Amino acid sequence: MRIHAIQTGTVSVHELQRSGHGRGLVRALNTMRDTHWTPALPIFTWVIEHPEGVIVVDSGDTSRTATPGYFPRWHPYFRWGVRIDVTPEEEIGPQLRLLGISTSDVRTVIMTHLHTDHAGGLSHFPDSDIFVDAREYEVARGIPGMMRGYLPHRWPDWFAPRPMPWMHDDIGPFDRCAVITRAGDVRVLPTPGHSAGHASVLVTVSGEPAVLLAGDVSYTQENLLADVVDGVSPLGGGEAAARRSLARVRGLAREMPLVFLPTHDEQSAVRLAERRAIPRDLLGEA
Repeated sequence: MRIHAIQTGTVSVHELQRSGHGRGLVRALNTMRDTHWTPALPIFTWVIEHPEGVIVVDSGDTSRTATPGYFPRWHPYFRWGVRIDVTPEEEIGPQLRLLGISTSDVRTVIMTHLHTDHAGGLSHFPDSDIFVDAREYEVARGIPGMMRGYLPHRWPDWFAPRPMPWMHDDIGPFDRCAVITRAGDVRVLPTPGHSAGHASVLVTVSGEPAVLLAGDVSYTQENLLADVVDGVSPLGGGEAAARRSLARVRGLAREMPLVFLPTHDEQSAVRLAERRAIPRDLLGEA
């Protein structure tokens, strides 16, 4: 089994989106008022070449974001809170072909959540089984979803994802998971916070550290270790839920060597290539 990191363009956000400040809605307002921008951050997607079929985690974004009118102009976040840069060649479809993989070869797509920088490339996968947490899908739909920062009107007409098949099964601090492969080596863990139904994908390979494809659980490994919650969680699953998810991921890393790969961490691809697990001495006490 091989895991590939594919970068589908870049995104810049306010610094306080990466590391929030304040409580509740004040935290979200502080994020929007921030005048400091992050550098261009990678938008990673992940491709798992599995014996049971190719699995893609998140679809990245689309070059259509550069088209005038793609984002709703009435929405303050899309007007003033995010800058996305994706060329046609950087979309996930063309990049899969460079790996010798056709989009028709992709058996399964797992969505960590449905924000546009993770879901903008869905149109490449009309023939795949697409899994999304049911709560995430519900809050992302319609005008209410747009107000929360989703772009449901840009989803493909055929998009009808399968609900994540959650089951009660303890994995470290997590009391449920969704098993994706018959071998049980690709599982999904609930990590709400950044969004209401955010999820992360745990890949285990015998003799190697486990890999957590972590979406936006945190923007960096450093923020995970420092218990730093992002600035938009009050509009998603909530700051308390985000903090619980961070604590559970750290707890998992205490129980097994864990390579932590958030979507927008510049070091994620390096840690994947080196299978560099979180150092145990940085995890602190439970």
